[in-house]
Amino acid sequence: MIDKIAGIDFRESEPRDEGFLRALYRESRDAELDVTGWSDAAKQAFTDSQFTLQDRHYRNQFRAASFLVIERAGAPIGRLYLCRDERELRLIDVLLAASARNAGIGTAILKGLQEDAARHGIAVTLHVEAHNPARALYARLGFREAAIEGVYVPMRWDPPVNRR
Repeated sequence: MIDKIAGIDFRESEPRDEGFLRALYRESRDAELDVTGWSDAAKQAFTDSQFTLQDRHYRNQFRAASFLVIERAGAPIGRLYLCRDERELRLIDVLLAASARNAGIGTAILKGLQEDAARHGIAVTLHVEAHNPARALYARLGFREAAIEGVYVPMRWDPPVNRR
């Protein structure tokens, strides 16, 4: 569904990736868990439970989705979950390991998705938490916001109209 971008590869996730994906999810929640006062075991139990529930929800809600592992130099550095139909390319989730952030990888991935969607004449859509710093990145790349839905902001990018 998505080609190699700037030295970054994408492949369908496999059962062997579960440990990495769980650790990636845990890492993404560390800042908010640091203030709980919970033990490491309690934090791990919580994030394991949340990962399982999120994964089950995504796989049930988006049955035709691609659940991709993002790799650099053969090592996993993130996840990218996408669902395409005739109208849109839905960015369900993108998450990079902390060590891979702020290096232009997320921007390159998003631009690659936009190029792919433009080739097919479809929109790219996503939902982002209102407080997520990625919201500003999406806006810089031309995504427009819709009304906030709970804690999420739906965003949409439409390919440029081809004028002759």
